[in-house]
Amino acid sequence: MEIQRLLTSLSLKIIIQFGVVVVAIISLIALNFDLIYPFYFENQLTHTGIVINCAILGLLVIGLGNIFYHLLRYRREEAVIASFVNNVESIKPDLMEGLPASSIVAKRHATMRSIQSANGEINHGALAAMLNADEATHFGLVRFINNILILTGVFGTIVSLSIALLGASDLIDSADASLGGMGLVIHGMSTALSTTITAIISYVIFGYFYTRLNDVQTHCLSGIEQLTSVYLLPRYVKSSDDIVHKMGDLIKSVIFAADKLKQTQETYHEAATSLQQTITANRQQMDQLSQEMEEIKTILREGFRLPPTGKEF
Repeated sequence: MEIQRLLTSLSLKIIIQFGVVVVAIISLIALNFDLIYPFYFENQLTHTGIVINCAILGLLVIGLGNIFYHLLRYRREEAVIASFVNNVESIKPDLMEGLPASSIVAKRHATMRSIQSANGEINHGALAAMLNADEATHFGLVRFINNILILTGVFGTIVSLSIALLGASDLIDSADASLGGMGLVIHGMSTALSTTITAIISYVIFGYFYTRLNDVQTHCLSGIEQLTSVYLLPRYVKSSDDIVHKMGDLIKSVIFAADKLKQTQETYHEAATSLQQTITANRQQMDQLSQEMEEIKTILREGFRLPPTGKEF
């Protein structure tokens, strides 16, 4: 279950959602272009509304592009995590085989190896805090756009109301300019409405993907820390418990070797005893054979009438 969580790619799901939303927005704009165009572009006495709406949309596009870039970056990091886990499961001697040196996993591994080479103490909490701080620096532009995007709608509303007030002032000052003043008031109110709608819709879309980006970042960094705890720390951090476990394993190995040695000695003892019995039996057989040979000699002497001394004539 823990390994499966490391291999889960949340960023890919968000990238697919991103593409679906972009296609849906473009499709809706294309289908309702006849309704949108008059509302934003026709009968505009000034370019204020167009400029502010374009600025809002420009911020939205820049922010979404930045979010998409970070989603792709975290997608690569998740792929690196999966490759690292595969290297571990395949029992490869080099855990960094095939992993880019610029990835977070490779940097974490290099940092821990450097600390171990310097005989320093590896603090997992400090490493996690440094990684979070470093990743937070990459989101500066995204956070800025998220904070000001809704304010652009407020700014557009204020500017538009100012235009409407100018038109109302013309209505009050001169009756001859009543037509132009009334048009300016209507234009200002229309611009205020359009900029507010644009800002709200942009903020909702951007806010959703900004939240999902934070989820992807949390998921990826959580995978890095879990990978560190499960695979890297046991390799580079030796605690007192590890020493106790290793001593226990060593004692078990010594006891096992002693038992094997005892069994071997017993086998040798049995073999020696069997060999001694075989030697004794052979000696008895040799003694019996010598007696039989003497008996045969005696019988031959008697049969051939040889002297008792066994000398030939």
